[in-house]
Amino acid sequence: MLKLYGGKFSRAAIVQWCLEELQVPYEFVLLDLEAGEHLESDYTAINPIGKVPAIVDGDFRLWESGAILLYLAEKYGKADTTEQRAEIAQWVLFANATLGPELLNEVTRDREMTRLLKPIDQILERQPYLLGEQFSTADVAIGSTLGFFQIRFQLDFSAYPTLTAYLKRLIERPAFQKTMGNRG
Repeated sequence: MLKLYGGKFSRAAIVQWCLEELQVPYEFVLLDLEAGEHLESDYTAINPIGKVPAIVDGDFRLWESGAILLYLAEKYGKADTTEQRAEIAQWVLFANATLGPELLNEVTRDREMTRLLKPIDQILERQPYLLGEQFSTADVAIGSTLGFFQIRFQLDFSAYPTLTAYLKRLIERPAFQKTMGNRG
């Protein structure tokens, strides 16, 4: 059984959401980050950087949330073609390398929000999910990033009504509620 290692209020919840959506059986191993369990040799044998999340799937070990999402999409997802897998990778990488860092930068956030969110809003005007009619790992990556910034920084997405409705749909998903929505 796949093991997911994470800490309370960590990015492991994103991976949990994806696992729940894909209906992959897993065991969640909660590490006490305050006590430094993520820095002990048992865990650094899995992730030498000592960060969470990480997974162990059989003999395979992988860390970094974006890489884990891509692995799960490849192994357990419903993307049948190279092009579909590449589109998922595009959105996962965009969420981690562009969207997240740009929304974190207080100096350029307002300008970048418009530049980055307006096209997403327009895509979602034509289809319910980023890749079309079906929910995918791309939605986990973008939804978790936008949801984090909306909650943590009280970002106002009301200028993007389709995106706002999309986020509401994602939040209402049972897998989201079980994982990301249950962080209290």
